[in-house]
Amino acid sequence: MPPALAVLRAALRRTHSRPDPSAPPPPTRLTTTRTTDPDHLAAYRRLCGFPAGHATLPLPYPHVLAFPLSMRLMTARDFPLPLLGLVHTSIEIDQYKPIRPTEELHLSVRTTALTPHRRGTEATLLTEAASADGELLWQSRSTYLARHKTRPTSTASAPRTEPESAPAPAPGENWQLPAGLGRRYASVSGDRNPIHLHALTARPFGFPRAIAHGMWTAARCLAERERGETRTPTHTHAPTHTRIEFKAPVPLPTTVTYSTPTPHTFELRSPQGKLHLTGATGPTDAPP
Repeated sequence: MPPALAVLRAALRRTHSRPDPSAPPPPTRLTTTRTTDPDHLAAYRRLCGFPAGHATLPLPYPHVLAFPLSMRLMTARDFPLPLLGLVHTSIEIDQYKPIRPTEELHLSVRTTALTPHRRGTEATLLTEAASADGELLWQSRSTYLARHKTRPTSTASAPRTEPESAPAPAPGENWQLPAGLGRRYASVSGDRNPIHLHALTARPFGFPRAIAHGMWTAARCLAERERGETRTPTHTHAPTHTRIEFKAPVPLPTTVTYSTPTPHTFELRSPQGKLHLTGATGPTDAPP
């Protein structure tokens, strides 16, 4: 069976099951060794807006390198959420050292938690990238939401109370996102979740139009920050922690506004002020 059909068959297997957020996460841990393909890296840089020719990998790129592992994990029989329709709700990235494009990386992915959410159940995936000698260079924690009806007595988190539709506090830069952006990012990232590809494939999951990949919006914001940092003489490669929350889907096509309310935070909003993404960066602790 071709790999794409195998993934689709595995994804369809549990589409109608209701996850149990009280269940323990499965113990499966998948690993692989990868090196960066220069052509793939160049295509990723172009699509996400990262400057060409840098001596280190873009901050979110190890997530893309490890995505085949994530897909295997999320289509395995013991993964507790149905793959189709999963929504990426947040990512935290700790980078301890810059990663050179020529470096061989040992990658691993595992599920670390299941938690109730007001709209369903979230799973947390831990992705790690280590050097050939085992030094941890980079890790991320992503949360993925499976939307389903919740019981009235659920302990799901309360709705957010921050003013998500308030105007951006600072002038921003407008980006025009085309209708085919989801398909273009899918070809680079390997993430072919139907909610990103076309309105016809997004509607069965509750989206009237295709929505942008959360990791593209995150990467585009981080690329903008990287451009600004390379123009700053004090830019260093100190260990960093980045947290990004995907507040609301970005329908395609659309216009969004990127702004930086403070030197260490950034946002993505609609022209009407609806908040789509928030991010913050700062120093991080030593690797565990």
